[in-house]
Amino acid sequence: MSDEFKEPARKAASIRHFPATHPLPDWRNFGVMLRVLLGGNALALVAALILSPDLPVWPARFIELAAVVEPWLLIFLGLLSILRDLLWRLPIRAGQAAVLLLAGGLAFALYAYWQSLVIGDGGNPGRVTLLAMAATLLLLLYFQLRAGAFNPAQTEARLAALNARIRPHFLFNSLNAVLSLIRARPQQAEAALESLSDLFRAAMRDPAELVSLADEIELGKQYLELESLRLGERLQVAWQIAEIALDLPIPPLMLQPLLENAVYHGIEPSPAGGTVRIAIDRRGDELRIAIANPTAGLLPHAPGNQIALANIRERLALYYDLEARLEIESTADNYEVRIFLPWRKKAR
Repeated sequence: MSDEFKEPARKAASIRHFPATHPLPDWRNFGVMLRVLLGGNALALVAALILSPDLPVWPARFIELAAVVEPWLLIFLGLLSILRDLLWRLPIRAGQAAVLLLAGGLAFALYAYWQSLVIGDGGNPGRVTLLAMAATLLLLLYFQLRAGAFNPAQTEARLAALNARIRPHFLFNSLNAVLSLIRARPQQAEAALESLSDLFRAAMRDPAELVSLADEIELGKQYLELESLRLGERLQVAWQIAEIALDLPIPPLMLQPLLENAVYHGIEPSPAGGTVRIAIDRRGDELRIAIANPTAGLLPHAPGNQIALANIRERLALYYDLEARLEIESTADNYEVRIFLPWRKKAR
């Protein structure tokens, strides 16, 4: 597997192409949409405070402004989502200017429409257009500053630090599995060392590079095979992989730390062992990875489980912002971790 294992990583997408590092935001990203909506409403709240003669009138004034601002925001985001790829192909200043013109033109068009439905003069259309463009400029400046804070070099450095916290546990446990075989089963130990070399190679990958789902599954299988050499029949594994595209790019070392936790916290403490269940499927526009292990009657180990989960949560935030999530469901006899990733065939 060694040669095939390396090649997909070279071809896989990189975090350098991910939306957080682009000066113009990804208008289709849920986190970006949420920030735009919150920012627009916050500006409306401040405007309502300025326009209100006294505080008791403030909430009513805000509701009036929100009735105007919300439709503009929603239509504006819809148009930006449609035009995102075109805007990204423009030079950064031209793209920002296009967004400003779109904001002003939409505000003017909506204002003209509302005026056609109301008798009388409701205000100056030029002022409405300028206010919309000013609010948009503030949002663009915010996203540009945010992109600078998450520039590729800093993001890659943070990912490298997070991956460095995972590797020692990963490699130490894998090496222990091999060492347990050297005296008793030297031939199996030799084969295990070959697998261990592949695991080392995978762990040393560039953390900014995405890998294919197929590679991540293969890595998880190799790790569990090494653990089964150490634990024997106490460790049972059940894979349920739906008929989905396995070339989907995902962040590296998503499965292995969760598998390590499942073995360490669910199987190793129990004399009878148990079954680690892995389910991978597609739910709408999301990839779902679920890993479950038994917990009945088992005392918790050291808090390494929560450290690994926090590590994965932070890496998901760096890669996907708010579009990915990690969920935990714990019962008296079962512990399950689920990761949901956006279904992206190509890095954008």
